[in-house]
Amino acid sequence: MKNSRSLLLAAGVAVAALVGGVAFSSVPSAEAATTQRPSALRQAVKSAPLTNLAHLDFLLDTATPAAIAGHTTYRLAEEPAITMPWTYADARDGGTFARVGGGPFDPATGHYGQGAYNADDITRSAVVYLRDWKQTGSQSSRQKAYELLRSVAYFQTESGPNAGNVVLWMQSDGSFNPSPTPVELPDPSDSGESYWLARSLWAFGEGYAEFKSVDPQFASFLQQRLQLGVAALNREVLNKYGRYSIADGVRVPSWLIVDGADASAEAVLGLSAYSAAAPSDSTARTALSQLAEGISKLGSGSLTQWPYGAILPWAESRSMWHAYASQMPAALAEASATLGRASLLEPAVADSVSFTTELLAAGGPDNGWYPTPVDTTQIAYGADSRLQSLLAVARVGKRPGIRDLAAIAASWYFGANPSGQPTYDPATGVTFDGVQPDGTVNHNSGAESTIHGLLSMLALDANPDVAARATATTKTISHDGLTTVQAESSASTTGTIVTPASAWTGESQFGGGAYLALAAGQRATITIPAGSGPRHVEPVSFEPNPGSATAVWSVGRFPLGALRDGVGAKGITAVPGALLPQTLALPIGAKATDVSVKALSGTTRLDAVIVRPLVSRLTLGGASATELVHSTSRVPLPTTVGVAGQRATLRSYDAAGRLLATRGISGVTTVLLTPGGFATVER
Repeated sequence: MKNSRSLLLAAGVAVAALVGGVAFSSVPSAEAATTQRPSALRQAVKSAPLTNLAHLDFLLDTATPAAIAGHTTYRLAEEPAITMPWTYADARDGGTFARVGGGPFDPATGHYGQGAYNADDITRSAVVYLRDWKQTGSQSSRQKAYELLRSVAYFQTESGPNAGNVVLWMQSDGSFNPSPTPVELPDPSDSGESYWLARSLWAFGEGYAEFKSVDPQFASFLQQRLQLGVAALNREVLNKYGRYSIADGVRVPSWLIVDGADASAEAVLGLSAYSAAAPSDSTARTALSQLAEGISKLGSGSLTQWPYGAILPWAESRSMWHAYASQMPAALAEASATLGRASLLEPAVADSVSFTTELLAAGGPDNGWYPTPVDTTQIAYGADSRLQSLLAVARVGKRPGIRDLAAIAASWYFGANPSGQPTYDPATGVTFDGVQPDGTVNHNSGAESTIHGLLSMLALDANPDVAARATATTKTISHDGLTTVQAESSASTTGTIVTPASAWTGESQFGGGAYLALAAGQRATITIPAGSGPRHVEPVSFEPNPGSATAVWSVGRFPLGALRDGVGAKGITAVPGALLPQTLALPIGAKATDVSVKALSGTTRLDAVIVRPLVSRLTLGGASATELVHSTSRVPLPTTVGVAGQRATLRSYDAAGRLLATRGISGVTTVLLTPGGFATVER
């Protein structure tokens, strides 16, 4: 995935268009159309490792670039070929795959609109092989990690005003394409801060840590290249350390890579590994500390207020969260351990417990909540980011409950996803390119999906207890979590349905592509599904700057609360105002099937109504079963768990994932959930 937010915002399209290897399908050149025939998908074999590098090996290819000013790498004269994965692998008839590049293919030149290889995938492939080598001792993985790290270095510009930055795309003949079609920013791709700069630091940092003792000369080269990248980071990003910007009235840090906690997190993963191995490098350690601090400041919301404790990925939007590249909690956990700063772990725990339980009960790692679940595509990048974060926070924070959540999150790969089908095949190493909103599987298997599927499998192989639970719970039995009802579908209204020219506002998106406008005195009644218990009601409206709209909400004759729409100054965001949920003061009962609103002043622009159970619930089945319940109540709340006639183990945890109690149960029983706490039942 080439994460250029500028391209996303300019196009005004769903993020799914840029992820999962599905955006740009093209006809491959003859030499690129190498195929591989996998066996049918099957469940993980319990006696064998889950990690299988075969498909990633298949994606690897080599190029011998001509001399390019400002670009070289380790032992280039002696080893002129560099190794890289093809960007995409399109499914073909008969269960084969064809390796292809990104963008339209020009048969006259053999070039793609983007390229055959990209720095994003090279860096992350290097991390896969590094971790496999570290975990298994595989000399093949060590060699591939070495080759890929040499390629990462070649993509880095080593001299001139852009020194330390990274070119994104290369054609199959070894020529760079610094200004691809469609345009991505920065343009040229090495002219400023970028996701690929962040990921180069990830690869160099983990590479240095692993090669330091076995190949000091190569490690020294990697150290020099990491330091070159840190110099670019200091020049372009961290020179703003300590400064803040305004985003629709909220103060946000100005020193994140491309204003992103997501991009910054992947740099922090590498800087944490490097700083642990090279603690005397004060420049890199300072960069690590400053980036981690910036990420921590985007933790937001609470149990009862959007975004429910999540660390938001982008400083320029209060309304956006996405599962892909959501390794912010993992990055904070690793930085906390390396720097000895316990405070960095606090927002990571809130994200892991308060938000991720909400995400799991709502249906899994959706690509985008903007702020409602607008893009419900689910891909390995999102599933892996959640899994890596849960495991890292659980390990560093010593929170056993978060390990339970990790097992639930990992079951996505083995069938507990909206398709009901496995998305990873341990027999071939193929990770499919995701599950579509309609529940169908995208059977392509590009580099990004393959990489993140393998990172997940490496993590599961390193945590066999988590792997055992994940591979045994292969289907979703039921889930009762966050649901959304579009306001324009109201049962009755005196207001007006408005369809804007674009559903995308520049920083959020109207679900369903429309909203309901209510002027003073106008009303609407919105039908909602009956629930299993008390529920929060969270109207989602576009809050202007300055704010002037007020409305009162009720169920029948019973008032739920009044809301005033309005946010502060626009600042760095795309448009004045923000599309945001607000939680009404009183919850509704299980039997309520409609809510009403009356506008009192101004114009309320109502997008949707979010309904969230005070106790959300998820049940997975298969060879074993897991039940998860999570409370968003401000007071202790009893809830029933278990199945009649079945013995199980019940574990209850507090809002920080600390174990409160473990007991065996037989049949249905009651557990008292503490505020923000959760419980798991395993049988």
